[in-house]
Amino acid sequence: MPLDFERLRADFPALARLTNGRPLVYLDSAATSHKPLQVLDAERRFYEDHNAAVHRGAHTLAGEATEAFESARDRLAEFLGARSNEIVWTSNATAAINLLAYAFSNASSGRGGAEADRFRLGAGDEIVVTELEHHAYLIPWQELAARTGATLRYIGVDDSGRLLLDQAREVIGERTKIVAFAHVSNVLGEVTPVSELVALAREVGALVVLDACQSAPHLPLDVTALDVDFAVLSGHKMLGPLGIGVLYGRAELLDAMPPFLTGGSMITSVTMERAEFLPSPARFEAGTQPVAQAVGLAAATEYLAGLGMDRVHARDAELGQKLALGLSELPGIRVLGPAPGEPRVGLASFLVDGVHSHDVGQFLDNLGIAVRVGHHCAEPLHRRLGVAASTRASTSIYTTDAEVDALIDGVAQVRTFFGA
Repeated sequence: MPLDFERLRADFPALARLTNGRPLVYLDSAATSHKPLQVLDAERRFYEDHNAAVHRGAHTLAGEATEAFESARDRLAEFLGARSNEIVWTSNATAAINLLAYAFSNASSGRGGAEADRFRLGAGDEIVVTELEHHAYLIPWQELAARTGATLRYIGVDDSGRLLLDQAREVIGERTKIVAFAHVSNVLGEVTPVSELVALAREVGALVVLDACQSAPHLPLDVTALDVDFAVLSGHKMLGPLGIGVLYGRAELLDAMPPFLTGGSMITSVTMERAEFLPSPARFEAGTQPVAQAVGLAAATEYLAGLGMDRVHARDAELGQKLALGLSELPGIRVLGPAPGEPRVGLASFLVDGVHSHDVGQFLDNLGIAVRVGHHCAEPLHRRLGVAASTRASTSIYTTDAEVDALIDGVAQVRTFFGA
């Protein structure tokens, strides 16, 4: 049976507020989503009933906190189609990708022994990304290349932003050690052809790293079926708390990878001269962990799974088409990315002829409509498309058809208001 997505709004108290004297129309979920009561309650209950340091104390509260923490890991693993020892908690997706890049860097400097050989980079080796990437996913690879002497190469896009697969076949070659790309573009809303890129990487023995930040809230996500080696995601974009992210990695790879952050909770023994490290995931979770946030994120995945990710995706795709079609029919409006009718998630970035995106965003905000403006941390992609900035509207499960209509009506007024 179809879900009553409008009824779900009662689970999201933030959506009931007014902004600038008008009902809030929140279309910035790609930046951060709102949280249902089930997530807020789970996090609060942890603090009220079970708050203690995990994996350390022998008292009852410490045991309860540890159980909650590891149960959250189990539920995240189930949501992603992974095993529990393949889930590493981080503070966000940026931290997760930096963990990987610095672990590879440590391996490249000789840390980790023979097991870490597969992660070592040097002159002549290549890291391949795409022109679609978010800065948080691009810059760590730039820095890894600079530290190791490897070369960073990228797969370009055409004038509409579609990935050039013919070019991918030329760029990914025998020198390629890492292929890293976004599952869904945070600017265009298009879904990357994962299977084709994974196949090209497998032909040359390269590791595959997937940015799942924009796919996890919208698509059924099975990292094992996708056959990627690593994936990163961020809790706050998928109805979860701020301050929590996830690194997925194949267990055999994580266990062979040298750690990045070091300290307590990730060691087996320590002398004054050296330390021995635990297997994954503990070896990558030094210090005090975001326990309550992990509990909250697990509640978010249960919420999404309870709705059914196939149904979530169907609704999301419907809203994406409504956005693309409604905006593209307005005079003086250019929608970036896939044309109406082509697959996209519930996200559309657009240009208003003669009006800067910041002015568009301010005008819409006066109508109570929250959108994102700027280059959305994807400046190279905007430069490739010949634009400095765009306005982005993005949906979630709580977005209604009426809210998308309100956006389209608001955008239709912009050029007249500014005399463009």
